[in-house]
Amino acid sequence: MNKPKSLNGEVLEQIFTKARTHNAWLPDPVGDELLHQIYDLMKWGPTSANCCPARVVFVKSKEAKEKLLPCMAEGNVEKTRTAPVTAIIAHDMEFYEKLPKLFPHAPARAWFAGNRPLIESTVFRNGSLQGAYFMIAARVLGLDCGPMSGFDNAKVDEVFLKSTTWKSNFICNIGFGDSSKLYPRSPRLDFDEACKIL
Repeated sequence: MNKPKSLNGEVLEQIFTKARTHNAWLPDPVGDELLHQIYDLMKWGPTSANCCPARVVFVKSKEAKEKLLPCMAEGNVEKTRTAPVTAIIAHDMEFYEKLPKLFPHAPARAWFAGNRPLIESTVFRNGSLQGAYFMIAARVLGLDCGPMSGFDNAKVDEVFLKSTTWKSNFICNIGFGDSSKLYPRSPRLDFDEACKIL
């Protein structure tokens, strides 16, 4: 019987047990090379039919941030303004056009083309999965994350995604969090409250 190979405790702490959602940021910059590394890790996470619908817009320049801030809910403006990078986690509503490359052993494009309900459920489910892979990848690389849903999707799509087939899902600030400004950690549900073994 194979024994699972677990990562060491320090790695698990960095990804999960001691990782926190950050709202305040240190001024240290995040280089473009690190953004490439995040994507090059997240892209390996599984999606159905290898559809890979997630798309990411990294909002980093002062000019781009100024366009993003009016799209944010009031309570998310300052944390977004001060974050070194804000990632718009989006999904491509025409992801199926890439399936001949991503899933070449079956005619997968035909499964989706023209089937709006299947497209919408697939992009949201798998794009959200990839958004989670994005945060895990960022944490593995030593960055902190501040994911948010408090923003106007329609405004973000109009300002940043207008000429594309992409639609925004959620937003995630990334950088080096200021741990001195963290709130006490909120509780989580116990196993028996959230899980069943049948």
